Amino acid sequence: MDKTFLYRNRLWLLIFISAITRVLIAAFTELGNDEVYYINYALYPDLSHFDHPPLTGWIIQLFSLNLLLDSELFIRLGAVVIGTLNTWVIYLIGKEIKDETTGWYSALLYNASFYTFVISGIFMMPDAPQTFFWLLTILLFVRAVKRGPDSSGVSRMILMAGITGGLALMSKYTSIFLFSGAGLYFLIFDRRWLKKWEVYGAIVIALLIFSPVILWNIHYDFISFSFHSDRVELVETILRPDLFAIELGGQIFYNNPFVFGLVLAGIIAFFRNRFVEHKPETRILLSIALPVILIFLGFSLFRRTLPHWTGPAYMTLIPIAALYLRNITEKGRNGEIIPPVIRGALGFLSLVLMVALLQISQGWFLNKGINAETGKRLGIKDITLDMYGWEQLRKGFEATYQSDTASGRMRKDVVIIQQRWFPAANIDYYVARPLGIKLLTLAEIERTHKYAWITQYRGGFSPGMDAYYFSSSYDFSDPNGLYKDYFVRIEGPEKIPVYRNNVLVMYHYMWRMRGLMTAPPDNYTGKDLKFSAGGLLD
Repeated sequence: MDKTFLYRNRLWLLIFISAITRVLIAAFTELGNDEVYYINYALYPDLSHFDHPPLTGWIIQLFSLNLLLDSELFIRLGAVVIGTLNTWVIYLIGKEIKDETTGWYSALLYNASFYTFVISGIFMMPDAPQTFFWLLTILLFVRAVKRGPDSSGVSRMILMAGITGGLALMSKYTSIFLFSGAGLYFLIFDRRWLKKWEVYGAIVIALLIFSPVILWNIHYDFISFSFHSDRVELVETILRPDLFAIELGGQIFYNNPFVFGLVLAGIIAFFRNRFVEHKPETRILLSIALPVILIFLGFSLFRRTLPHWTGPAYMTLIPIAALYLRNITEKGRNGEIIPPVIRGALGFLSLVLMVALLQISQGWFLNKGINAETGKRLGIKDITLDMYGWEQLRKGFEATYQSDTASGRMRKDVVIIQQRWFPAANIDYYVARPLGIKLLTLAEIERTHKYAWITQYRGGFSPGMDAYYFSSSYDFSDPNGLYKDYFVRIEGPEKIPVYRNNVLVMYHYMWRMRGLMTAPPDNYTGKDLKFSAGGLLD
């Protein structure tokens, strides 16, 4: 192929290859724990939800035609499309900072990060819509500060940032850092912005867009805000360097060690005044991103955090890494199509993805399986089994369910009961819904999350009810210790094996719980949540 053709069309080729790769992965891997849970946001739309704002569910509804097409591909299609658009937006940010080559390097680095390529670019989670509206807001901020507060057209950019920032907030609460970071920039580096009414107008616009979430939380006594504040509350006074190391290591891996290294080099170059010509643009990026990273690293010294919480911050710093590569390295200054360090990043991503996909589908690397007698695993825990074997569970259970209901052993209106939102969501999507069975949860709301509401939407509990309960050898729980006071008797368990590449890798255990005797307490069923049966606030 002609090198001139490749150079001129490099961005479109990257977007095409990236999109096709993510479509194939999305179509041929089972959904993860979080993804199957967020399907409930589309099944039961509301102004907000226990865990997150509502935009994730609306995206699923849009791209699945309101779940008319509910295969893995269409559940994830919104994330794939958004990941494709994000490649274009981050290219524009890099181009705005310096030139097309900087934009090109930004696009390459975006597609080399596990967080941006996989977590928010394939998996249908709140990070997908958040990253899109986050990047649009960043683009508007960069264009505005580059031109200055008194330039024509800047007022419109700031007001539009209020819209895109508000939509980012409708995806995930951590989008508040967009506004706090911009405020930090205005306060420290250019206070002229504080005299512009459009800055305050943008905040009002964002709050108006976010107001459904506020109203929902008022209706439910701020239960969602309380849940997330508890997740980051510093309840321990003893330093936990082990948790800090896990968080830092997770950040390095999630963002690709090569990309992380370039980001770090870009930050150092900034503080050494290597980007004098681009100070406003790089300052706004650092003002938004660095506080997020430092705050969660600080939290991790005292309690467990999750590395993907800082994903948008590292994404924000990718154009600075691209600018460093463009300005400092010889090959970057020459505008090489793919400099060696980016080739290393893309190669590392490809290698890890290949290993992960082979492990999920074939178990080539962690395939010792389990002991057929005890169900105990032989070797280390294989987390890829979270995304494998659910279809085998449905097939293995279907004949038992049909026999039980036909013979009268279990009532025809039998339900499935689980005690935690995962694996409840997996069983709901892969087993209960295909077989036309209601899945309910029976535990505190801190364990069941949105299923506390769903249990009520589905009719709740009634005397004499029969139920199945599922557990697995990899995440075992016994209903006798949970529900023996609720049912006349609990029978089982029966084993449903899961094989991968002809190796027994897991048992699913199934119990029959017969004859519900007593009504569960309200805090187990969601009845104390100012319940509105319509799903949306009246």
